[in-house]
Amino acid sequence: MAGSGKSKGAPRGRAKTWMLRGLKIGLAAAVAGLLAVVIAVVIAMQSLPDYDSLKSSPNGQMIRVHAADGSVIVSLGPSFGRWMDYDQIPQVMVDAMVSTEDKRFYLHPGVDPIGMARAAWVAVERRGSGRRWQGASTITQQVTRNIFLNNSYSFGRKLREMVLALALERKFSKRQILELYLNKVYFGGGAYGIDAASRKFFGHPANSLSLPEAAIVAGLVKAPSSYSPTADAEAAIGRAGVVLDLMQENGAISASQRAAADIQDVKLAPEAPQNSVRYFTDWALPQLDLLIDEPNEPLEVYTTIDLGMQKAATAAIQANVPSGTQGALVSLDRDGAVRAMVGGLDYVTSNYNRATTATRQPGSAWKIFVYMAALEAGYTPDTGVTDEPVTINGWSPRNSSGRFSGDIDIRTAFAYSINTVAAKLGVEVGFPTVADMARRFGVTTPVNTHPSMVLGTSDVRLIDMTRAAASIARKGIAVTPYGITKVTTADGRLLYSHQDDTSRVLVAPWVAAGMTDLMQTAVSTGTGKAAQIGRPVAGKTGTTTSNKDGYFLGFSSGITTGVWMGRDDAKSVGGLQGGRAPARAFADYMKAAVAKRPVEQFETQVTLPEWQLEPDEEAYYGSPDNGMDGGADGPGGMMVDENGLPIQRPRARSPDGDSDDPQMEIDPEDRPQQDRPQPPRIDQQWIDNVLGRDRQRQQQPPPRPTPNP
Repeated sequence: MAGSGKSKGAPRGRAKTWMLRGLKIGLAAAVAGLLAVVIAVVIAMQSLPDYDSLKSSPNGQMIRVHAADGSVIVSLGPSFGRWMDYDQIPQVMVDAMVSTEDKRFYLHPGVDPIGMARAAWVAVERRGSGRRWQGASTITQQVTRNIFLNNSYSFGRKLREMVLALALERKFSKRQILELYLNKVYFGGGAYGIDAASRKFFGHPANSLSLPEAAIVAGLVKAPSSYSPTADAEAAIGRAGVVLDLMQENGAISASQRAAADIQDVKLAPEAPQNSVRYFTDWALPQLDLLIDEPNEPLEVYTTIDLGMQKAATAAIQANVPSGTQGALVSLDRDGAVRAMVGGLDYVTSNYNRATTATRQPGSAWKIFVYMAALEAGYTPDTGVTDEPVTINGWSPRNSSGRFSGDIDIRTAFAYSINTVAAKLGVEVGFPTVADMARRFGVTTPVNTHPSMVLGTSDVRLIDMTRAAASIARKGIAVTPYGITKVTTADGRLLYSHQDDTSRVLVAPWVAAGMTDLMQTAVSTGTGKAAQIGRPVAGKTGTTTSNKDGYFLGFSSGITTGVWMGRDDAKSVGGLQGGRAPARAFADYMKAAVAKRPVEQFETQVTLPEWQLEPDEEAYYGSPDNGMDGGADGPGGMMVDENGLPIQRPRARSPDGDSDDPQMEIDPEDRPQQDRPQPPRIDQQWIDNVLGRDRQRQQQPPPRPTPNP
């Protein structure tokens, strides 16, 4: 018996011994692990930057662009909100976030053991499903992940996250951690921080968030893309209801407050348009680098764009552009403010801005520089000229009507865009003088000076031509297109404000008045009749060889608008002429653009030509001279830069039509036909006699014979 009791007690004693050993080993391991954690936390604390450095860690600069009426048209960049100190954050926002993301935030040391245990239990239940642990990250852990780590899911990253969270709690207060979190957490739509989210979704700063709005914002953290109010308003409202229930459950709000919080009444900020207005923002925003020096703070950029006029411009281009072609439009107010800009039919399919970047030949629209040079040289709209055959250095321009009208005046020649008269004026005033006039009025592309330049063989940008017309409308005072009126920081500090410069006078007022006279006549009875809008309009059409490009430039009631149409590959477009589709698009747009403006009469009233001619269709008639026939400028002709200095002629146009050559590409069908009677070659004495170099200029035009039928 005694032996038997002893034998039973031995195994029990050994088990007790092993149990004690196990407890000792476990306790030692726990102490060692705790010591390791403490050491890791201490080391992490020493490596943590100070609070100001954590605040300044960049999210990226956000830029909000406003239309002329103050509405936001586009937001760019990953962050907009200004930093909100803890005392500036509404308590409802703090309570909503804590109740939703970490209800024991004020109790745990940075890591929540209860939350981790619950997450581990869920993980066991879902083993084999491939789903992650959920509910284990505290607000402090999320802060460390946002600032120091990334969102990759691994045990090592989770361990580092917990160590950093413990260190963060030891070094900073709960208020500081909440401040960091609320200013850096991602809410979707590119918005980091509650101020960014509040401005994006509700259109106002975060310091005025209401309880329902705070609930919507707090609900976004779990799944920003799924609960975004701009993407799925119903899902956002449903999630906000869950947040309000959690706030009531945690005692953050009362039952009556929960009942009074009407999420349905929350007004969301409208989504900004993202199509044609982007042509404008793509042009305007790069100018910020020249206007301000602020690379970090969020910016409010106020622009000149008028959304109503922009909509009308887009509709006018889309409704009138011929099939298979592109169109562009620029509209300037009297001081140069860009009110509408269309760079193509659709920004989504092509963001190439044909209004500001593309360089195309302007055709007869270039004649505004020829005639202004003539007016400055002493011509008047009533000065007599002769429409007759002319040859200049082997180049014989002709009119597409196939006939000549004899003795007419400058006004008639411009109204019907008569090529021979433009060529004579170019010889009279000098082709470099015409080039200088174009430079003076804002043409920034290379300008050639061979004779055919009077018909628009130099490539130009639509915005430059529109700028020139606007300067004429402003009575000769220079107009510079601009798109930004002022720039402020998010808290309203002014960084830039546009100032109108009226000091640059390009031509005398009487020259601008004379040009307005000519342009008004062109619309009233000449090639631009399709641009009439029921109030005074001055304008000029332009068509290039084989109808590759069509232009219309015009102004009325303080608004100047330029329209271009053509193919991107510069191929011919049947029936495309400046006086047709571009002029109609101009009229459609301008009727809406000036509808609320008073009618303005020009100081020079329109004077109709004495002889009613058939409008010249403006297609080139005969081959323009490109300086290859022994012209004074030598082979290839001379070109000048923006300072009037000679430059090397660009390479010739490649077979595929892609070239920087401002020379006009000569289509075979535009070359003189063998059976067409050729005009006689005119010697220098005859030209001097025609241009009046050897006699006193007539003050009144000679009697006009009946035009040729």
